[in-house]
Amino acid sequence: MVPQEKSPRKKSKSSAVTLRDVAAESGVSPATVSIVLNNAPLARYIPSSTKDRIERAAKKLAYRPKVVSRYLSAKRNRTVGVMVFDITDPFCTLILRGIENTLYQASYLPILTDVHNQRGRFERYLELLLARPVEALIFVANWLFLDVDLLADIEKRNIPAVMIGNTLESGAISSVMVDNEAGAHLAMEHLYALGHRKIAYIRGPKMLADTAPRWRAVRSFARSVSLEIDPSLVLDLPDSLDPNSGYDGGIKLTEELLKHKKKFTAIMAFDDNTAFGSIRALMRAGIRVPEDCSVIGFDDVPPSGLAVPSLTTVRQPMEQLGAAAVTIIMEGINAAIEDREFSAVQRLLAPELVVRDSTRAL
Repeated sequence: MVPQEKSPRKKSKSSAVTLRDVAAESGVSPATVSIVLNNAPLARYIPSSTKDRIERAAKKLAYRPKVVSRYLSAKRNRTVGVMVFDITDPFCTLILRGIENTLYQASYLPILTDVHNQRGRFERYLELLLARPVEALIFVANWLFLDVDLLADIEKRNIPAVMIGNTLESGAISSVMVDNEAGAHLAMEHLYALGHRKIAYIRGPKMLADTAPRWRAVRSFARSVSLEIDPSLVLDLPDSLDPNSGYDGGIKLTEELLKHKKKFTAIMAFDDNTAFGSIRALMRAGIRVPEDCSVIGFDDVPPSGLAVPSLTTVRQPMEQLGAAAVTIIMEGINAAIEDREFSAVQRLLAPELVVRDSTRAL
């Protein structure tokens, strides 16, 4: 994990002991301290020795919840709104598992909404979530949010919020993303080390935040090793709201390469679904993968290890993305309870190359 925080959390001028201080003293997480000191339902699963250590640390540091903390606690409903752009997209599955598991450990309940890539649905669900009110919001790769002027309302309500898989230039809302440039660099390095020089590239839709940094890394790596990028081997997926468009686009664009008799020994696909489409098109044309052409994807969605051939890809730490988002919003919730400041953070997590059967040396 490679944390990068543009706007560090700031404490107020008060020197009062916080949950974080107790956590540091007792060697556990702030969430565990909160569960024990608030006698939350999950407290019964925490070992007595750990509870004793936390209580001793709180006593030693003279930790005392503020009056405002008790007032806010009385109003708490221990729910977090989770908004997903399209739950049928395999990208979301493990992220949701990370969110749910981490919220469960903190005794919080997720309220899941699927906006179906519809702006009106997004606005309506957000309105309903804010009306509850939830204690925090998590947006999973919701690009629609960028086009809706609702930031001011969220900031006015002082609700901790985090986006997974996207970020805002303003930095007004926290974000958690994979390091897309590092991931694309890993993919390029792998293909280059296998001897591939004529590489076809299927770039992502222009509307997606991941597309630009991945292509930036491709060009940067190519310059570093004096690798020529043939413009005729660079194709773009169209903008689409359909989560299956990558697969269809992979088929269509690979068929286009083959139709024009372009010479290439490897395909670097924007994501795994696109890679699956490319492999299907190659096999239809009688081109074997990886014997005749290597294919590499990005994401490591669940089917990647089950496909034939199994897919070499760049793994996004999806469960960690979900868990990191919850950690951020819990920090914001605890900051509000303890009457201290908390600024938005922008966090990048490191990707990992997963080598399987769809790539081989020339």
